[in-house]
Amino acid sequence: MLDTDRSVSGGTVGIRPKEHHYEVRVRWTGNTGSGTASYRGYERSHEVEAQGKPVLLGSADPSFRGDESCWNPEELLVAALAQCHMLSYFAVAAMAGVNVLDYRDSATAVMVTNPGGSGQFTRVTLHPQVLVAEESMIETATSLHVKAGELCFIARSVNFPVEHEPVVRARS
Repeated sequence: MLDTDRSVSGGTVGIRPKEHHYEVRVRWTGNTGSGTASYRGYERSHEVEAQGKPVLLGSADPSFRGDESCWNPEELLVAALAQCHMLSYFAVAAMAGVNVLDYRDSATAVMVTNPGGSGQFTRVTLHPQVLVAEESMIETATSLHVKAGELCFIARSVNFPVEHEPVVRARS
């Protein structure tokens, strides 16, 4: 959020986008001995890793023969949207002088599958529960969710609506 490089061109200062690069490795660990010779003959288990971070154990959603004790891609997408919104919200709150003391979200999503086996998310709804330092901050804190949604990198990258239903209260 708000990450740019300044450049000077023709005597004027301009702002140009700054590229960020990410690398994540995924390794299938579910070969039970015969690979993918049959749809029911392999596990969907895999590992997701990035340098210097703990390995995430992944699988498919249980609806698609996955292990419910592991993270699935659908959950990770919803988590990425909730995390990105929260972090963007913190930035705009700090710039607006809103002191956030606690933040929790219980994000929900709807995904539909199509007869041919494809599918897509149709919407994600974030339900931020925000605690601010003073009652005078509640109105601004509530309105800042719109700006955070406009700035969130992940929300800007998906082709379905990401809605916000915030509840903001002040410390008593």
